[in-house]
Amino acid sequence: MTKQNKTIKAIGEIVLRVKDMQVMREFYENILGLELFGEFEKMIFFQIAPSYGGHIQLLALFDESMPPDHRSRHFTKINPQTTSLHHIAFAIDQADYMSEMERFQQLGFEVETMEHEWTHWRSLYVLDPEGNLVELICYDESVQ
Repeated sequence: MTKQNKTIKAIGEIVLRVKDMQVMREFYENILGLELFGEFEKMIFFQIAPSYGGHIQLLALFDESMPPDHRSRHFTKINPQTTSLHHIAFAIDQADYMSEMERFQQLGFEVETMEHEWTHWRSLYVLDPEGNLVELICYDESVQ
């Protein structure tokens, strides 16, 4: 019997690496009707659903030419030849952030952290057994 995780509250985000940002934007924005949440030079974020605990559920498109994020060793372990998935994020409560980091570390996972100032989000990153990047993310208004 599998233990049900009580920490995960919602999808945080799904991030895809894409070849043609304009075509993919057209599809997700105008065909599927997702609302634009944020746009940067090589990243576009669409809202999927209302927020949980301050983290809006997002679909993000990252231009495949974008180099891995230099702040995280996990990003460099992603193999773009085998998947277009960049990472998947799950929203958690801020109160669970430290205990989840400690739990993953005790289970032998290499855990990395990151702060996203523009949205006040705090993240934990781990690799699943097949090398997919998994993020646990929470809203934290102290992140500046």
